[in-house]
Amino acid sequence: MTYELFYWPGLPGRGECVRLALEEAGVEYIDYARLPEEKGGGVSGVTRILGAEAGTRPSFAVPVLRDGSLVIGQTPAILQYLGDRLGLAPREPSDRLWCHQIQLTLGDFMDEIHDTHHPLGASLYYADQKPEARKRAEVFREVRLPKLLGWLERVAVASGSHWLVGDRVGYADLTLFQCVEGLKYAFPKAARRALAEAPAVVTLAARVAERPNIAAYLVSDRRLAFNEDGLFRHYPELDGEA
Repeated sequence: MTYELFYWPGLPGRGECVRLALEEAGVEYIDYARLPEEKGGGVSGVTRILGAEAGTRPSFAVPVLRDGSLVIGQTPAILQYLGDRLGLAPREPSDRLWCHQIQLTLGDFMDEIHDTHHPLGASLYYADQKPEARKRAEVFREVRLPKLLGWLERVAVASGSHWLVGDRVGYADLTLFQCVEGLKYAFPKAARRALAEAPAVVTLAARVAERPNIAAYLVSDRRLAFNEDGLFRHYPELDGEA
């Protein structure tokens, strides 16, 4: 069966975490964000899956994955579902819970990166909250980023493996890769300093990029570029000093 992924067109965002899992597994999927409106894609695809096609259990927001009659929202829930079916989750129950905990923390990491440029809320433009964004970004660079990367470094070292949990690549590893790539795009100077203190995280992210299916995906036209409309945005004034 072909999986169906719904997300906003032109934005990697949290939908990219799901794409990475599908690409790593080498399964067939329809990415409605890349289809034109006349073929049911784009914004109309999002509108449908959050509205009439959602059934009695509607998702609040995309990404949304549809597998037959099953419709799943929320990135961690989608990845937990796919991890079980695509071999991207650990085998042991305790390890599966630990993997999911890491994924949830990575989701918090992405939220904190997003909130540097939208500290007052996503309903306002960045231009409407620049002073607040500067303050939020400074706290992120100086306090939150070292703390979050320090925790991930501790987890990566303690695993005793090439991966965060167990002896095979999992969905949390793929999300960590996306977080590192997004961080380097949004905060190139701050990321350079912080990642220098997290060599195990850097090594793990590089290991993900070298996976055959992921490497092919990264150079394909399916991989969406980071941009200033998405989750990870580069505003030089938020990146601090070199």
